[in-house]
Amino acid sequence: MANDGAHVDPIARGGEVVAMSEKSREISPEEVCILIPTLEEAATIGDVIEGFQTHGYTNVLVVDGDSDDDTREIASERGARVVVQSGSGKGQAVREAVAYVDVPYVLMLDGDGTYDPTDAERMLEPLAYGYEHVIGNRFADMDDDAMKALNGFGNRMINRSFRFIHGAEYDDILSGYRAFTTDSFERLSLDSDGFTIETELAVECVKHNVKTTVVPVSYSARPEDSETNLHPVRDGGTIILALYSLAKTSNPLFYFGSLGVGGIISGGLLSIYVLTQWIWYGVGHEILAMVSAAGILLGVQLLMFGVLSDMIVTLHREQRNHLEQVTREANRED
Repeated sequence: MANDGAHVDPIARGGEVVAMSEKSREISPEEVCILIPTLEEAATIGDVIEGFQTHGYTNVLVVDGDSDDDTREIASERGARVVVQSGSGKGQAVREAVAYVDVPYVLMLDGDGTYDPTDAERMLEPLAYGYEHVIGNRFADMDDDAMKALNGFGNRMINRSFRFIHGAEYDDILSGYRAFTTDSFERLSLDSDGFTIETELAVECVKHNVKTTVVPVSYSARPEDSETNLHPVRDGGTIILALYSLAKTSNPLFYFGSLGVGGIISGGLLSIYVLTQWIWYGVGHEILAMVSAAGILLGVQLLMFGVLSDMIVTLHREQRNHLEQVTREANRED
């Protein structure tokens, strides 16, 4: 890891410019745990582990979702620590795995051979300058056949939705290549069990003001004998729903405001129908009129609730950030 004290330009993160300090501490491979959640990855896990070991990263932790193939046996033979997760799903595996990490830094990736171990130093370098979470941008250097057109379109739509809803530009929030400090991970409130874990990580980083940046990485196609565990339509829909539902606590103005606007529009359209029926045909729809009025009233109330919730969340973030800053200063003095 480079430690020459050279100046590093600031990086924009969600509209905020986070300046990287000119001074950094060297991160040695012994301080890094390579975390690999797996499920039926016997065809690739051995090469993935050996790739990191070649670059000096010998602390490899494989958290397996009770694979039916030889994933665990191959990982153990390559010298990795292997843990069988108690539940199911990638999110549950990641949350459980961090309890087994006894070093300050984690480099997490999938075990399907799509990520390049040579990008490890690039992923870890921002942590040496004070960042707490690093996302590897797959779109920076992606093989032509690494992602289907439907998956690529869905990824870009999700990234744009994330930027619109949560106000941060992370380029590739669904990337499985992540580097983070164990301290920052413990500050996050994660409860995702499946493939929504990457989305939840990105949202929580914004919510808890975790210093996050994005670096370009290469992304290769899965080997022919390796099958994906991702179902584009089903898991894509789940991710979009998670992205929206997580706005409840991170961006309540958008969450409740969108519901409020929906109620106002629905009630307004219904009221127009009732009014036109009464003016043109002399037909009254008293029940529909009451429903439209209720919809408009509910929409206005949701908008007001969203504004109040946003004020509370903003105040809470400011107080939390102040307390965290005071705590960090106190720890430095000690």
